[in-house]
Amino acid sequence: MSNILEVENLSFGYKKDFLLFNNLTFSLKKGEIKAIVGASGAGKSTLFELILKNLKPISGSIKSSFCSEVFQDPYSSFHPSYKLLNQIKDVAKLDELDKYLENIKLDYEILLKLPYELSGGQLQRASILRAMLMKPDLLLLDEPTSALDNVIQLEVMSMLVKHLDRMGMLLITHDLDLAKWCADEIIMI
Repeated sequence: MSNILEVENLSFGYKKDFLLFNNLTFSLKKGEIKAIVGASGAGKSTLFELILKNLKPISGSIKSSFCSEVFQDPYSSFHPSYKLLNQIKDVAKLDELDKYLENIKLDYEILLKLPYELSGGQLQRASILRAMLMKPDLLLLDEPTSALDNVIQLEVMSMLVKHLDRMGMLLITHDLDLAKWCADEIIMI
């Protein structure tokens, strides 16, 4: 099976004399979850920005298949004055909407609201819903369950794991227990 993500000899830093990454190399295949674990400021979210090509590496290369992402802060993931359903329709087909709504414990009516009308947990689940409906090869997850209570957190992660036949996942987390539970490999940075 071919790689859906290849990071080869990646070097990056915001300052030339301090590199967050120096020759970082790893790959990811469909069906795998790899977890990126490290302290705050270690460069975990920066790695996603590099994968998304929002930042340019000093050296090395990144190749990825079609990806979607779930960011840590759901309030910055949606336009504040545009209903959620419209924002999801802008980027994804709704053919599996009902199935995913049930899996992540969201009511359809939630999608008819504006982002500020939802709790952080509801909005994060809507963000996960949107990312899944985009049917990516690669799903980038930056602390996707940090805004969720423990029961919903487990349900959402279980649902994501069930879809590994369709995609691979790169997970950023501070939660080493979560990483050990779901990841095929843990990359410490």
